[in-house]
This record gives sequence, structure tokens and C-alpha cells, in this order.
Amino acid sequence: MPIHTAVILLIAAVIGIIVGCLTFLTSGVVAGAVLAGLTAAGVSTPVLRTLIQ
Repeated sequence: MPIHTAVILLIAAVIGIIVGCLTFLTSGVVAGAVLAGLTAAGVSTPVLRTLIQ
């Protein structure tokens, strides 16, 4: 795996974890927090790929 891909996936995972934790702290619903975190990680991956070249 190229380092470029690893960096993008790592940053996307960090963004997903942060969004998931903040969602859980706000609502207290685990399923919603997991869904929000996965969505944030998935959406941020192509954006990060475009920004980091």
C-alpha cells in the first residue's frame, strides 16, 4: 500500500472517530454514532484524496 493511500485512510479514520464520538456525546445513541462515524469516514476519503495529491 502506498504511503499516500495509508495517510488518506488514516486521516479519514480519525475524522470518523471524532465525528462518531461527538455524535455519541450529543445524542447518547450508539447506533447513530457508529453510522455517523462511518458516513464521515466514507465521505471524507474522496475529498482527502482530491486535497492531498
